[in-house]
Amino acid sequence: MNSELLANWLLDPSIVFLNHGSFGACPKPVLAVQQREREAMEREPVRYLGRELEGRIDGARTEVARFVGADARDLVFVANATTGVNAVVRSLRFSAGDELLALDHGYNACLNALAFAAEQGGAKVVLAKVPFPLASEEQVLEPILAAVTPRTRFALIDHITAPTGLVLPIARIVRELESRGVQVMVDGAHAPGMVPLELNALGASYYAGNCHKWLCGPKGVAFLHVRRELQPGIRPTVISHGANSTRTDRSRFQLEFDWVGTVDPTAVLSLPEAIRFMATLVPGGWPELMQRNRALALQARVHLLGVLGIPSPAPESMMGSLAALPLPDGPSEALGAALFARGIEVPLFPWPAEPKRLLRISAQLYNSMDDYVRLGQTLKELVAR
Repeated sequence: MNSELLANWLLDPSIVFLNHGSFGACPKPVLAVQQREREAMEREPVRYLGRELEGRIDGARTEVARFVGADARDLVFVANATTGVNAVVRSLRFSAGDELLALDHGYNACLNALAFAAEQGGAKVVLAKVPFPLASEEQVLEPILAAVTPRTRFALIDHITAPTGLVLPIARIVRELESRGVQVMVDGAHAPGMVPLELNALGASYYAGNCHKWLCGPKGVAFLHVRRELQPGIRPTVISHGANSTRTDRSRFQLEFDWVGTVDPTAVLSLPEAIRFMATLVPGGWPELMQRNRALALQARVHLLGVLGIPSPAPESMMGSLAALPLPDGPSEALGAALFARGIEVPLFPWPAEPKRLLRISAQLYNSMDDYVRLGQTLKELVAR
């Protein structure tokens, strides 16, 4: 681990932490801001939640919208990207014969939400089968477009795939699908803080992104971006006071999502500090941070591919700060447990199903190349058994 940068996190230094991608890790200064917000809330809860919260949320929304290239009027906060996907697909009404497109690399929780919404209306989920390993972006675009029919109404597309760690050509995909009359919901769970975002330019109907992963905010905060003309049809998963508010000073979209009942809003209110603090850790701010993480992931992947004696499963152009590597067949859970017993936290996924499996590494500023060398040596010992 990079001990100098690791000091900014609470991570256990005895564990080689190569799984930032699952839940992120929040730096100490951001947690300190969150704690100060909690204390302010508890000193006078009615003033904080009833009189001041809306303005505080607006301030955080402005900062996050600027970071992701969006208009603040089009963005609301939700607990996580899965909640954002649920809000959209459960707001829309699908009918028998409708087809809902998704990827076989999709995140299980979001695919479940899509399947639930389809079932309610008698629609059908169609999975585009994207190969892995693959050699080019075209091998992503071709199966997606081949799966579109005149009945395709909606598409749930990952910006960065969770099991395989691929940065998909999302601008091309969105452009092609939206031009065919298909509303696109982008599951951007891993994107904020890993890759630059310009949501206004992207033009997707809907976009959900986590702020607790690569943005390094506290747990329990994400954003949902909805194109303005579609906002009247999108409701939060919890219907609350905003549903019959008579206010006209802000959109129904924000009135409903901004207050779904009593929750701890301090994760949302800590996001400006997460954006600010992470930018201070390297001289070039966020652009350099993203570049350094990606460069480390690429270097680590080259090393591990050599250790395992396997070819590259995807082009470097489709990589961010994650890298997935196919391993020899075997039980994923047992190998993951064996690695953790040796002090290495790294996820393994059955892909596409047991006994096939993938190992996925993450790269964050607190990591160093020594971490991946240790992983490689341990894999040689365990996989060779």
